[in-house]
Amino acid sequence: MDILTWTYILVGLSFSVYIGIAMYTTASSTKDFYIAGGGISPVANGMATAADWMSAASFLSMAGIISFAGYDGSVYLMGWTGGYVLLALLLAPYLRKFGKFTVPDFVGERYYSQTARVVAVICALFVSFTYVAGQMRGVGIVFARFLNTSIEMGVIAGMAIVFLYAVGGGMKGITYTQVAQYCILIFAYLVPAIFISLQLTGNPIPQLGLGSEVIGGGYLLDKLDGLNKELGFQSYTEGSKPMLDTLAITIALMVGTAGLPHVIVRFFTVPKVKDARSSAGLALIFIALLYTTAPAIAAFGKYNLIQSVGNTSGIDYKNSPEWIKTWEKTGLIAWTDKNNDGKIQYRNGKAFEGEPKLIKNPDIKGKYNELIYKNKPDLQSKNEIYVDNDIMVLAAPEIAKLPNWVVALVAAGGLAAALSTAAGLLLVISAAISHDLLKKNLMPNISEKKELLYARLSAAVAVIVAGYFGINPPGFVSQVVAFAFGLAASSFFPAIIMGIFSKRMNREGAISGMIAGLSVTLVYIIFFKAKLFGIPVPDAWITPNHYFLGISPEGFGTIGMLVNFGVAWLVSSFTPAPPQEVQEMVENIRYPKGAKEASGGH
Repeated sequence: MDILTWTYILVGLSFSVYIGIAMYTTASSTKDFYIAGGGISPVANGMATAADWMSAASFLSMAGIISFAGYDGSVYLMGWTGGYVLLALLLAPYLRKFGKFTVPDFVGERYYSQTARVVAVICALFVSFTYVAGQMRGVGIVFARFLNTSIEMGVIAGMAIVFLYAVGGGMKGITYTQVAQYCILIFAYLVPAIFISLQLTGNPIPQLGLGSEVIGGGYLLDKLDGLNKELGFQSYTEGSKPMLDTLAITIALMVGTAGLPHVIVRFFTVPKVKDARSSAGLALIFIALLYTTAPAIAAFGKYNLIQSVGNTSGIDYKNSPEWIKTWEKTGLIAWTDKNNDGKIQYRNGKAFEGEPKLIKNPDIKGKYNELIYKNKPDLQSKNEIYVDNDIMVLAAPEIAKLPNWVVALVAAGGLAAALSTAAGLLLVISAAISHDLLKKNLMPNISEKKELLYARLSAAVAVIVAGYFGINPPGFVSQVVAFAFGLAASSFFPAIIMGIFSKRMNREGAISGMIAGLSVTLVYIIFFKAKLFGIPVPDAWITPNHYFLGISPEGFGTIGMLVNFGVAWLVSSFTPAPPQEVQEMVENIRYPKGAKEASGGH
């Protein structure tokens, strides 16, 4: 069977499973809708957490960015992995013991302030909408390539699926759907990795294949370094980013992970604090299966890509591999013949001025002509082919000429990864509006039935907004997600950490810190990424030469976090301490009952 038929079969089966679970697990109360009734087992919650956390950025884009950036791309791997460890050790058990539905709920109660709750709601919406844009974009990319639709139609299809199980089932439906999605995405990620590792190195374990000799002689990474240098790229195993920027991005991704509301809320769904610790540990094991495989997929994909299109003399476009022409129809690969020799020249540099987009040829109704692009060729560079970061995992099986069912399996896995995280984010948005904004602020007397109705309406509206951002995203998937992590790092993380470990931190400090941290980070990102947001800023103003201490927008969340901590500490030092009952509540979060007495009261 061809790839399209296999894709319809595998994606259709996976979607049937998701819809079936959604119909079986409809939420009947707000507790079901927000935290799945608080009765999820540690194993199921570990799988659901892994699926929730491993988004389209992890599945589709992380290996892609490592593939093209080499050593510099490892910041995503280190930051996200370290962040999950930080979350599991420092936050999850304490937040579960506190026992609230949402992060804004924790912030509002801990800082005894409705204003703090509203600020946390705003932060949650900023982070979640920025993050969900990347997920919906990932859905659109998969649909565009494998189901012969436009990216826009792919996003709309993804919206419809998420709507069915997120709006109806809430956290209860999402949790069990995410268990199924984890099983699908991890199988879909490992199978092609094992195939390609065997094909290139003869070793069936991708993690070992990365450091092995390729069949025919020479170590894979040494050969990749040599091929990169031949084509004018930097060495694959050496970095070019300033060390401070690398550190800042890693920290921003790490603490941003620990402040992501859709991951934190997962630890409210288990019965006991002990279960929160167990599910956090299990999730780390489930996540490690993908994260230790990603560098191998990245190196295999780049090696095979260069072998396909990257020899120094170029290859004739007419005789180029079929996968190039197939992916051209999506606009995610594009070729422009700058020297009119009919050959693809793959070199370091930009092929086009900006990302190329296919435009309709008015002479061929209803069809796309892959040789007509919206953006002009970049004549300052000799590179003639544009390859989007986000397709490397999806295209790797085709480049390696794997069986069609493996190619289709990756499509199903990519959709599972994107949809699982999108659903979790949409629930955070829904809960922030219905529970924290309406129930806890504007409409405190509404019934549980009414609150559940508003939660579903909020989720429905959030799906539509998420779809818009998926069709009009401010960057490629990993970049968009990096912005979300920066915003989480600069807003939520300091408020949560200080809320757990500092009895002296008061509402004035927390509110001021969140506003200051989020504001400086958001302004910095929007300014230096102005063109992605359609803001006209002169090019001379937004070059890396003007970065603060050389720190890129992806890493500025670290500075925002420090601003948050600093402002919060300063303001709390000059304002009254929290009430005694709040201080006792903070102490109770950290220590089990009877711990003080057992240790002599110290």
